Amino acid sequence: MNPATHSERITRIVDDLAEHGWSRQRLFASQALTLELAAECHKQSAQGALTRAGTGRGSGQQVREGVRGDHIQWLEPGQAVCCDQYLQLLNELRLALNQHLYLGLEDFESHFALYPPGAFYQKHVDRFRDDDRRAVSTVLYLNPEWLAEQGGALRLYLRDGSCQELLPEAGTLVVFLSADMPHEVLPATRERLSLTGWFRRRAAMPL
Repeated sequence: MNPATHSERITRIVDDLAEHGWSRQRLFASQALTLELAAECHKQSAQGALTRAGTGRGSGQQVREGVRGDHIQWLEPGQAVCCDQYLQLLNELRLALNQHLYLGLEDFESHFALYPPGAFYQKHVDRFRDDDRRAVSTVLYLNPEWLAEQGGALRLYLRDGSCQELLPEAGTLVVFLSADMPHEVLPATRERLSLTGWFRRRAAMPL
């Protein structure tokens, strides 16, 4: 069977979100791009650019080790060629989601996430209680040769009450509806890298 093209993967994501609320697409990013993104994450980490992630937002944000243990760095346009290439891929997905699902997605925010061995992120949803702009969550994994026994799965709590555990395999993109899909990151025995992001809608106008 021939591997799916990029446009075919995007079509599958659109169809999956419409039917199931989530999608997993292996090899969404090429091996070369995945390796470059992993190298960029390690470079930024070595330079001290990744910081402990907090929970909440704004002035209420707190670092809570018992809730999440990842280190993050937000992506900025022009930061690195590989990051710009990734942002372009996700912009193509944004346009397709708007065209077919009428989601009104205006922009995309994303950060590197590095989980040291043993780190985790407890069950949560990605939409803030006082800010409904985050509509669709994305995670691109950057971990070559990941083995099931190494743990680190993303556990999705699905609409039908079941759970789906997805290994953080290099080049795999997971997409799900931010408000409707509780999820957690399970601890791993090795370092775990990803690019986590959100497509956002326009903020609601105050009454």
